[in-house]
Amino acid sequence: MTTTIKALRWGRFGALFLMLVGMAFGAETHQQRVAITEVLFNPRTGNIEVSHRFFLHDAEHAVRALFTADADIIRSEATQQAFADYVTSTFSIQQADGEPLELTLLGHELERQYFWVYQEVPVPDGLESIILQHQSLIGLWPDQLNTVNVERGGEVQTVTFTGDSQPGVVSLRPQ
Repeated sequence: MTTTIKALRWGRFGALFLMLVGMAFGAETHQQRVAITEVLFNPRTGNIEVSHRFFLHDAEHAVRALFTADADIIRSEATQQAFADYVTSTFSIQQADGEPLELTLLGHELERQYFWVYQEVPVPDGLESIILQHQSLIGLWPDQLNTVNVERGGEVQTVTFTGDSQPGVVSLRPQ
């Protein structure tokens, strides 16, 4: 009988402990705090095409911190546009001499669990390297991780940005 009572106490304690750990872990895992950006040199169009992908749940939390407590990225086109504008203001590509490439915002969209922002710019003649900066959400969350994959001619180079990152330089082999 004593063993059964101890087992029941441990079982209840263990279940409570696991539930609390699970709740704490679950609360932390809702926000991924990861963004992926693809920079594609499209030889067909002659453009650099940029696609930013954010987890929608992260974007939901971000707009409430960046704009207003009742900002709604799912139902409000104005909030979606404001977030897209924010992303474009915190991402940049420069030529090796520091001359910025003026990216055009093409649009944004919600797709399942992601919020996408699209930009492009014509590829300048003689471009040998680019300097990237991607600070989206890093001001809100120092543990935010922004990964940029640059693809040109089938070769992919990756630059990762965190709270203490400097601009990333990507060398481009001649095409």
